[in-house]
Amino acid sequence: MPKQRSTENGFDYDLLVLGCGPAGQRAAVQAAKIRKRVGIVDSREVVGGVCVNTGTIPSKSFKEAVLYLSGYRQRNIYGAGYRVKSEIEMADLTFRCNRIMQAEIDVITAQLKRNHIDVLFGHARFLDEHTVEIESHEGIIKRSAEKILIAVGAKPARPENIAFNGRTIFDSDDILNLPRLPRDMTVVGGGVIGTEYGSMFAALGVHVTVVDARKRLLGFVDEEIIECLQYQMRSMGVTLRLGEEVKSCKERENGQVVTELKSGKVIVSDCVLFSAGRRSATDDLGLENLTLKTDERGRVVVNEQFQTEISNIYAAGDVIGFPALASTSGAQGRLVSCHAFGIQDKRMDVPLPYGIYSIPEISYVGFNEEELTSKGVPYETGVARYREIARGHILGDENGMLKILFHRESHQILGVHIIGESATELIHIGQCVMALGGGIEYLRDAVFNYPTLAECYKVAAFDSYNKIMA
Repeated sequence: MPKQRSTENGFDYDLLVLGCGPAGQRAAVQAAKIRKRVGIVDSREVVGGVCVNTGTIPSKSFKEAVLYLSGYRQRNIYGAGYRVKSEIEMADLTFRCNRIMQAEIDVITAQLKRNHIDVLFGHARFLDEHTVEIESHEGIIKRSAEKILIAVGAKPARPENIAFNGRTIFDSDDILNLPRLPRDMTVVGGGVIGTEYGSMFAALGVHVTVVDARKRLLGFVDEEIIECLQYQMRSMGVTLRLGEEVKSCKERENGQVVTELKSGKVIVSDCVLFSAGRRSATDDLGLENLTLKTDERGRVVVNEQFQTEISNIYAAGDVIGFPALASTSGAQGRLVSCHAFGIQDKRMDVPLPYGIYSIPEISYVGFNEEELTSKGVPYETGVARYREIARGHILGDENGMLKILFHRESHQILGVHIIGESATELIHIGQCVMALGGGIEYLRDAVFNYPTLAECYKVAAFDSYNKIMA
């Protein structure tokens, strides 16, 4: 443990951060940059939080390994049977994940050391509004701080009717511990995690069945984009059981899993991934000692400055709920330190991009068609399809598309929706134009490198003009 030294106000730290994910890490570094004494506590014996160790980084690394080894990107060019490796093992896929995770851990560790941030490993519990006790294998210590940030993240929800065992019935934290690739898999939950992992395993040739109580996947995404996603997932052999609820999941004596639906349907598979929701990891954090309340999913309520009802205690990242993205969590963490220590920070009203790393990839920014229709906004669409773009053919993606939504009168861009290769990178062009109040004229007149997927914006802009000038 780091040596204990007091700050000028008598506390051990100016800022103590609980959780070393994106929110906690960015808050700690920002405070350290203005010479504040900072400590960061994490229950894992490693930095990076859920983002690096079980969530964002492993899942996105897994996706890249799947795309490369399965040859999925090249099948439109070399044929449906093309593969880089004929027999793909879980060890082949997790090898890349582990390398990337370790690289990220090394980067974060070096950053924290460079900024003289104390890192304490152990489980933290509040004793009062300025003091926590930290329990580790070395014993229990107490640390105090003027300001405290709760950034402990979230964990998968585990309903009582699901018999989790970590081998054949598991959540997203366990999925990369599979000893071998299953022949068939049931995914319970058609949200972001379920859709991402379901499509990844389908690209490997696993027969995947996705079960969700809603009538379509990812209900917050533009309907046309989801129609395209569902079509492509079905083309990979995915069975979608939408509008269905799970009654129970149980392992048979032979190791297979029986998933019984409330409708009476039964699905038998080698394993089940349960990914129907997450809850904030605030259990056993000692919040009862602060009379700090949480909602039914353990989320902490904060104001616009990310303060809880106790003014010196902040919360940021997944622990406060939506949007619960690594990108937004990092931004929230930095803003916590800015507010806590009086750093002047002018926030631009930049629309947030959302990325879903399914196969195919999805990203969007701004409003979708359903939202604009409900608001009575007069809008029009402009569409570009990857099969019209030379880069789409070069990359082997002929099914992707980019859609622009714009105001019919002002021509201001209201939303951009993309499905296909590099969607999460491509979206930032639309984000920048929207943030600066730009319209389709900019995209029409801009010259993009050729051949690139960015040309989709120009094609979509011309499609837009054809509709309003007709």
